[in-house]
Amino acid sequence: MSVEYIRKAYGVPARRGGRVEYTGGGNLEMGTIRSASGGNLNIKLAGMKHAMPFRPTWKLRYLDASAAGASSP
Repeated sequence: MSVEYIRKAYGVPARRGGRVEYTGGGNLEMGTIRSASGGNLNIKLAGMKHAMPFRPTWKLRYLDASAAGASSP
């Protein structure tokens, strides 16, 4: 599955190279979307060596999104 598919299916403004804030681990972590696979976004968090899979609507806030209200619960 592609990032385009995730954008349409989940209604999120995900783009390859887009910046996100992740708060699922209890701390705010910055990351960059690298790719998509199996309905997940592969995001490289700051300080990590490799990208990891994240659900597109779970504890992510899309920072450079052009659409208003692009954050998720």
